[in-house]
Amino acid sequence: MTTAVVPSRMPRGSAICLAPLVLAAAVLAGTAIGETRLPLATVLRTLANHLWGAGYPVDGIEAGIVWSYRLPRAIVAACCGAGLALTGVVLQALLRNPLADPYLMGLSAGASTGAVLVTVAGVGGGAISMSLGALTGALVAFGCVVALARAVGGGAGGGRETQAAAAIILAGIAGSQLFNALTAFTIARSANAEQARGIMFWLMGNLSGIRWEDVAACTLVSLVGVGLCLWHRRGLDAFAFGADSAASLGVNVPVLRGTLVTATAIMVGVLVSKVGAIGFVGLVVPHAMRFLVGTRHDRLVPASALAGAVFLVAADVVSRVLVPGQVLPIGVVTALVGAPAFALILVRGARR
Repeated sequence: MTTAVVPSRMPRGSAICLAPLVLAAAVLAGTAIGETRLPLATVLRTLANHLWGAGYPVDGIEAGIVWSYRLPRAIVAACCGAGLALTGVVLQALLRNPLADPYLMGLSAGASTGAVLVTVAGVGGGAISMSLGALTGALVAFGCVVALARAVGGGAGGGRETQAAAAIILAGIAGSQLFNALTAFTIARSANAEQARGIMFWLMGNLSGIRWEDVAACTLVSLVGVGLCLWHRRGLDAFAFGADSAASLGVNVPVLRGTLVTATAIMVGVLVSKVGAIGFVGLVVPHAMRFLVGTRHDRLVPASALAGAVFLVAADVVSRVLVPGQVLPIGVVTALVGAPAFALILVRGARR
């Protein structure tokens, strides 16, 4: 699917200055809005007290809600949104397929299976962390998807490149179903009723258990992902003409693919282990940003990271206020928004 390039009229310097402000505003909104609405002044005073020891008088319960619950939750939501959007950008560029994203490619399903095997089935005997289990599951899932796609499509390159890209998507759907089934089997066999309910809620996307110790890992993988994608932005641009053309332009195709796919799997594994499998962020956000800023990755990468961060923070806010007295899985909100948005993108692309 091709999307018309719309040049950005905003100067790059202004965009660079506005991006942190937009992200900070989204995080502040995610901290202030929730089951119990808090005044923005309370949020700012709490932040000033913890960061600079300002000594403003703030109710202890409200300060605890802001600092210990909502702020880390908003930061992790922003990091996860940025990371998932970046994985969509990378996979869609490398595979030259507009449907590629970590959810459809089986990465999220594999990461979920690895995390459930560690936490519920006790694989590793406590020596393996949940994040490592999710990372291993994501890598195994992607390996299975690539192997199946090669067996079906005969590999990429030459005149069969479009067929190979379609085979990867079909293999990803099959891999997702397989690993989702493995996850359900593990839960049914090893988890009690209470554990099963909590895990199923987590698998649809859950930020309720986020604490400050989770912030560092999510922030690190998101920042490294942005830096790595920007570092390889010219290589990603070259893939717009296909792997053979990229190689003729001097791109080391196997190294670039291996590096970015491994980085994608690591990001998905870490993020899924913290918040569960969240769909449509990596699928919809890159397409929307291509329409706004064009296809060049020096603009697309930061724009997608920022849009993904703001989108997931907003989805988290909606999940907390949509049903009074109940918190919805964030994956439900992203699907309700993402599915119609992606349908609109498909229709517009077909008309062009």
